[in-house]
Amino acid sequence: MLDYNLLFVACAGIALLLFLVIYLRTPAFLALIITSLVVGLMSGLQPEQVLTSIKDGMGGTLGFVAIVVGLGAILGQILESSGGVETISNTLIKTFGKEKIQWSLGLTGFLVAIPVFFDVAFIILAPVLYGLANKSGRSLLYYAIPLLAGLAITHSFIPPTPGPIAVAELINADLGWVILFGTIAGIPAMIIAGPLFGKFIARRIHVLVPPAHQSGKAEVDQNQLSFQWVISIVLLPLILIMTSTLSPFLFSPESDAYTVLNFLGHPFVALTVATVFAMLIANKKCKLGKHTLLDIANKGLEPAGVVILITGAGGAFKQLLVDSGVGNVLAEMLVGAQFPIIILGFLIAAVTRVAQGSATVAMITAAGLMAPILELAPMSAAGLGVLVIAISSGATMLSHVNDSGFWLVSRYLGMDEKDTLKSWTVMTTLISLTGLASCIVLSVFV
Repeated sequence: MLDYNLLFVACAGIALLLFLVIYLRTPAFLALIITSLVVGLMSGLQPEQVLTSIKDGMGGTLGFVAIVVGLGAILGQILESSGGVETISNTLIKTFGKEKIQWSLGLTGFLVAIPVFFDVAFIILAPVLYGLANKSGRSLLYYAIPLLAGLAITHSFIPPTPGPIAVAELINADLGWVILFGTIAGIPAMIIAGPLFGKFIARRIHVLVPPAHQSGKAEVDQNQLSFQWVISIVLLPLILIMTSTLSPFLFSPESDAYTVLNFLGHPFVALTVATVFAMLIANKKCKLGKHTLLDIANKGLEPAGVVILITGAGGAFKQLLVDSGVGNVLAEMLVGAQFPIIILGFLIAAVTRVAQGSATVAMITAAGLMAPILELAPMSAAGLGVLVIAISSGATMLSHVNDSGFWLVSRYLGMDEKDTLKSWTVMTTLISLTGLASCIVLSVFV
């Protein structure tokens, strides 16, 4: 029996959050906490359960995000202060040209997110966006949207990221088909939601580089890092993480090499190693002393605090929606409707995503509900691969204020909630709908 009271609470909670942050201009962190309390109590959870969910949601989110954001902020600030970001900007513009730089950023995001989590990759590469925007004077969105589109597509469509891996496991899909169809569906999605939409939205919303990252008079007179050193610093954490991803295929899980590579490839360790390496190189090549490096690190951490708190509050809100069973209620409502399996999988994931924010949770919820349906209506191996991408497309739909990624992008790009909804949210919706269209076409041939 569908719980309409719970369905009403979910819709009312999302409406309250949008009202607080967009109309009343309530600080996002406070609005998320207020909404979490209201939704928890209205859903019937006991007060102690509400508080526990908020604590667990925030703690669970920050256990990963706080460390990654902190280390990434220091690493990015070192690259900026040593002139490394300007070096990358100049090299990219010279190599690809001003008209092709968006395509190179989209492809970069598409490839980097295969071994690296979305938020880790974005945090590492964000200084490059600042440098390009500072150099050209264009809206930051002109460069950010293509990169974000590439990152988001691979994060949702292509294993070994956790979402498509979990969906494939739950519906017994072959990963080879998932990778193939994820790539086929991902390329047009990246083109439409990345360079094309980026150029469109940048003409309408001029986003300045956040003040902390705008070009200004150099604080220290020193030679800039060479392109080779900058690339070494940027690629080091990515290579370590990628090596960890490949380690199960190279070594036995019982071997010492497997253990070492998994340890070094964890984002915490990889970013720590890269940050220390960057500080050593900046000290040696740019003659930045230890006191200057300390000031640079502290400067980088200042804006990170806001990102961390808001992202954690988003995690708390998401946890309350999950614990109250809202995602399952919304998904069960769609199961009773008569839709083709591809469309049904997409819709369940999309509604769950909009309700509780997490793409991975939406994928797992949709796959779990689709599994018993597939027992009654079996699909071919290729068809199951298409279904995984359809579910993943639905889980990318309409990222908004209950998604921690929304706040990460908003704060790193220095945008308010309205502009983030007009840019990031529309971009994720374009990815979702383009992915669905590709799946419908593919389903004709499988």
